[in-house]
Amino acid sequence: MRHEPVSLTRQLGVYAYRGHTVLEFRGEIDLVAAEEIGPFLDRVTGRAGVRAVLDLRPVEFFDCSGLRLLYRARSRVLERGGQLHLVCTHPLTLRVIRVTGLARLLPPQPGLDAALDRPAGSP
Repeated sequence: MRHEPVSLTRQLGVYAYRGHTVLEFRGEIDLVAAEEIGPFLDRVTGRAGVRAVLDLRPVEFFDCSGLRLLYRARSRVLERGGQLHLVCTHPLTLRVIRVTGLARLLPPQPGLDAALDRPAGSP
């Protein structure tokens, strides 16, 4: 069951799903959005053993600022013994994730259930 996300910023909402914290990125993820999202993302990924999902399905534009957020989130979660999953379906965003090699480290899945049914970080 999916609940309506609580908005932390215009571009970020959060909700719980199957024992995970889902961070739903929305709209345009650029430098300005990344600066707004960063502190909230750091707060969630700074918890020991956090189980989180980054959901990019509502994203319309995604640049290198967004990539930095994903890499940072992955590093912080792994350092603290947590799990991180990625959900993404937008063709251009998927292309950026694949071309940069992030897809090997954080394999994108088409939905929440698909992401959570795989071991974190498995290709």
